[in-house]
Amino acid sequence: MQSLSSRIASYLETGEYEKQLSPDTVKAYRIDLQQFLGFTKGTWADKDMLSQYIKFLNQNFAPRSVKRKLASVRAFYREVELCGELEENPFDKLHIRIHSPQQLPRVIPEEIVQALLQSAYDAYAPGDREVLRDIVVLELLFSTGLRVSELCALSKDTFSLGGSGLKLLVKGKGRKERVLQITTPELLRLVRVYVDAFSEEIQKQEAILLNRRGRPLSPQTVRRIINKYLDRTGTPYHVTPHMFRHTFATSLLEAGMDIRYIQSLLGHSSISTTQIYTHVTAQRQTLLLAEKHPRGKMTFSLR
Repeated sequence: MQSLSSRIASYLETGEYEKQLSPDTVKAYRIDLQQFLGFTKGTWADKDMLSQYIKFLNQNFAPRSVKRKLASVRAFYREVELCGELEENPFDKLHIRIHSPQQLPRVIPEEIVQALLQSAYDAYAPGDREVLRDIVVLELLFSTGLRVSELCALSKDTFSLGGSGLKLLVKGKGRKERVLQITTPELLRLVRVYVDAFSEEIQKQEAILLNRRGRPLSPQTVRRIINKYLDRTGTPYHVTPHMFRHTFATSLLEAGMDIRYIQSLLGHSSISTTQIYTHVTAQRQTLLLAEKHPRGKMTFSLR
C-alpha cells in the first residue's frame, strides 16, 4: 500500500486535474490533510488514532473548523476505500458528534458602509487610478454580494458592460454559475470610467480588477483596501469582505425580497443556507419594534 504522504498527494492531484475541484477547495483539502499527516507522523490512522486526532482538533480549533477538517479527512479515507486500497475504513467505527452554536452572520451597519464609501470617494482625485479601483472594489462588494474570491476572479469573459447595464457571470462554489445584472446609473458610470482607465491592462491580463503591478487583484489586497478606508473613518468597527455579502443578503430580505431570489443571487445550493439571514432580520425587527413603537415613549405606573 502507498505511504500516506504519497496517497494524499495523488488524491489532491486527482481532485485538481480530474475532478476539477475549485482552487479554494483543493487548497482547503491540502491544508487539512497536511495537518492530519503531521499529526499521524505519516502512518495510516486506525480508530484509536482518529479518536486522538479528534481530541486534538477539539482542543485547538473552533467547532466549525473541527467539522471541516474532519470532513476533509473522512472524504480522503472514503476515496481510498472506494478505490479498493483500504480493507477497513476507521471512520465506520467512529460515532462523531460535534455540537457547535449557530453563529449568526455579522452585518455592517448602514452608517458604517456609507462612511466607508464616502472616505474612498473623498480620497479620489481625477486621474488617480488606484483610488478609482478601490472605489469600484467597495461598490461591487456592497452592490452584488459576491464572495471575495468571485470578485477577484471577474474577467473579460464574465464581465459584460453594455447599454442595458452591467452583467456579471459569476462562477461560484462547486463551479455553479449565476448571473447578476446591475442597472444602478451611478454605479454604471463609475464602472465605465474604471474600464476606460484600465482598458490596456484589462486587455492584457483579461482580469477586471488589478493591483499596482497590473496583475489580478488578490483577496488579501481587497482586505487591505477595506481596512485602509475604514481607518480613515476613525471607527474601530471591524469589517471583512464576507460581511459585505451578509449585509447584501440581509438588506434585501429586510426590503421584502423573496428569500428564494436571494438564494439565487448568492448562489446557495440549498435554501437552508440562505435562511440563516431570517434570524438576523428577526433580531433587527425586534430592535426596531422597541425603538420605533410609540408605546416605548409612554410612561405609566400602577398605583
